[in-house]
Amino acid sequence: MELLQEVANISGKPGLYRIVKPGRAGVIVESLDSLKKREMINANAKVSVLKEISVYTEDINKATPLGEIFMSIKEKFGEKVDIDVKNAQNKEIFAFFEKVMPDYDKERVYATDVKKIINWFNILSANLPELFETKAAE
Repeated sequence: MELLQEVANISGKPGLYRIVKPGRAGVIVESLDSLKKREMINANAKVSVLKEISVYTEDINKATPLGEIFMSIKEKFGEKVDIDVKNAQNKEIFAFFEKVMPDYDKERVYATDVKKIINWFNILSANLPELFETKAAE
């Protein structure tokens, strides 16, 4: 899951982006979709690298990295999660996440967090499948 170091979420922008290289005024990113659009993101923008994101567990001293969650989703649900996150009920979202990560902290993990994880997994699975092959090879 070292490839997650190159993938980022940019606050205020939909989808995921691959970090291409740093520039003088910020960072150059490429969208992870069919367009592969490149753009310069200002240094003031809130950029979250997926490698550094983790999800709270019931054990207050432990959190599960996003990479492990993605691998669990891949093992249990395959290439794509077939949940319409825009119209799904919170009950359905949490039932899905319970199968993926049974020990998540039910008070600190929100439905919006799980929806993002589902969207991100589907984007990565469709546009960056080598992410999952690398982990399988290890």
